[in-house]
Amino acid sequence: MTLDVRPASDFEDMRALLGPKSPGATVCWCLSHRVPSRLDNELRGPARAEYAAGLCRADPPPGVLAYDGDEPVGWAAVAPRSATSFARSRTIPHVDDLPVWSLWCVRVRPGHRKKGVSHALIAGAVDFARSHGAPVIEAYPLDNGDARVDMTMAYAGIRKNFERAGFTHAADTTSVLAGHSRVLMRLDLRD
Repeated sequence: MTLDVRPASDFEDMRALLGPKSPGATVCWCLSHRVPSRLDNELRGPARAEYAAGLCRADPPPGVLAYDGDEPVGWAAVAPRSATSFARSRTIPHVDDLPVWSLWCVRVRPGHRKKGVSHALIAGAVDFARSHGAPVIEAYPLDNGDARVDMTMAYAGIRKNFERAGFTHAADTTSVLAGHSRVLMRLDLRD
């Protein structure tokens, strides 16, 4: 498998990874941390897809996509923390006043797991944030040790994958997901 990670500017490829089978279904579209909760609650069915399509046309786009050839096989959401709900989080602390970027969702398409896609997505998100001037990137993965993680809740990533990518533990959080504590991991992008 040869992986290529690119900015998520192609909505149809984003749809292949995040969209529902039924166009009227309401799914996350990775908007729950990107938009204020009121807007998140108002966007239903096709309106969510339209909003996500607008993000793909924006600069910067809403994250990165991993491709195996021309097939989209993975997604990672990455944006300035100030543009996400993490900017106001009571459970995930602010470490300092740097204009950090957040990496909060890593999704690998079924059939492509355990092939290095999540590692490529993390590296691609780091490169994407760096190319947009981020001084630091942070993530909020599960600190699961060797315990199994329910795949539906593994979107936050797991600590050891971020450690492999050079991130270090910066703070504990009071956030819990799928029965596992989340930690704040950071990678300094300044040379």
